[in-house]
Amino acid sequence: MRRPVTMLTEGTYPHVHGGVSTWCDQLVRGMPEVDFHVVSLTGTGREPVTWELPPNVRRHVPVPLWGPTPPGSGRPLLGRTRRRFLDSYERFLLSFLEPDSRADFGEALYELAELARAGRLSAALRGEAALRSLMWIWTMPHLPTATADPTVQDALTALDLLEHALRPLAVRLPEDSVAHAVSSGLATLPALAARELDGVPFLLTEHGIYLRERYLGYRDAEQSWPVKAFMLGFYRELNSHGYRAADLITPCNQYNRRWEERGGADADRIRTVYNGVDPHAFPHAGPEPDVPTLTWCGRVDPIKDLETLLRAYALVRAELPETRLRLFGPVPPGGEAYRTRLEKLAAELGVADGLTFEGRVSEVWRAYAAGHVVMLSSISEGFPFSLIEAMSCGRTTVSTDVGGVREAVGDTGLVVPPREPEHMAAAALTLLKDDERRLRLGALSRQRVIDRFTLRRSVDAFRTIYRELAGLPERYEPSVETVADWTLELRDPWYEKLATVGTDW
Repeated sequence: MRRPVTMLTEGTYPHVHGGVSTWCDQLVRGMPEVDFHVVSLTGTGREPVTWELPPNVRRHVPVPLWGPTPPGSGRPLLGRTRRRFLDSYERFLLSFLEPDSRADFGEALYELAELARAGRLSAALRGEAALRSLMWIWTMPHLPTATADPTVQDALTALDLLEHALRPLAVRLPEDSVAHAVSSGLATLPALAARELDGVPFLLTEHGIYLRERYLGYRDAEQSWPVKAFMLGFYRELNSHGYRAADLITPCNQYNRRWEERGGADADRIRTVYNGVDPHAFPHAGPEPDVPTLTWCGRVDPIKDLETLLRAYALVRAELPETRLRLFGPVPPGGEAYRTRLEKLAAELGVADGLTFEGRVSEVWRAYAAGHVVMLSSISEGFPFSLIEAMSCGRTTVSTDVGGVREAVGDTGLVVPPREPEHMAAAALTLLKDDERRLRLGALSRQRVIDRFTLRRSVDAFRTIYRELAGLPERYEPSVETVADWTLELRDPWYEKLATVGTDW
């Protein structure tokens, strides 16, 4: 493929381990014939690269949202440039503070993008004129925010957050590339500008629902209500505009597709591509441990709602006292306080003696092999790798009904409502007490992955999409695989036994 792909990430690859980062690495390594440029939105710019980048990643550009002020930010705007900025900026504010104003979010955004590319936007947003304009619009009597009586301090906070959020607009993408944002939100800003100003094709993939996660995150944020409403209004309009502007949207499940259609995406420009795993990298886990054990694997993060899992575990222990809970996965930078909170909760519940934090493991399949049932307690997910990896290892699951979880599991595991430990505990006890059902569901889980969710199927779908957006003829090119034929797995002795006794054993 002649055109390179510019992959745009936010807070994930190549700085952080997790499901989205795993997906990015799979995509890059699965297409060694494609040149990738990676533009990663980070916090301060000092975050280390934790993934080994393969040779076909030709360039990596970190974009710190909270690093030093961009060059040129000290120069004030004068004359006609200042008037043009205020006109664009005020229409931009009206587009999400007063949706009925009919101000065009996209048109104003692209005008601000041109200023950002010239290195002048940050200074303009930090100026007194920008502050006065915000206070004037924000306190219009007919706006809901006016009743909250936003203060000058609120306006200063909101403008500071907005200036940092818009910094990616200054990033120029190669004009001969395909822009691939792997989340909605801020990662789409350079792609949107490149599509409008340079004609670069724009592909958008969503794993979790970005806007929903912003709402969840701001619920407990420290900012005042007017500031929260301001930023969520910005994210809402950016999200919807990204849906409308993308040349193609590739959600990783049908649940995301429904959100995208409601958000303004054209159904004809949405193509679902499920995540995939290599069944040989996640082989059948083999015998179960001697002691009843629940395992969890992921990033120790509030969105994983491990408090609910601990409370469910306490209820399981009340009935099966010997049961253990093993948590596998890293604590991301800044997440130490959350782990401490979990440890305190385990002590309060009286289950600390059966709980272990195992940390990150190099061979992830061993985390799934360590238990009888794999748990997932998240309040937001896309199409979680931890589920299809566990299923590939022949372990059945208990999962919360969020995102694409139900699509992944089908009838091979139990799905429960989020934030309800009683339901989670009941499902775990059902499986721990019924060996025959648990083993049967584990066998069906692995077969479901082989039938539907292989890495080869996922990578080949994106290879075709890249060629399509680059204007090249679609052509099937087998991706690089660790095995030549998935069906070899079905001739293993374990599967021969399954075929002999059927699925009711």
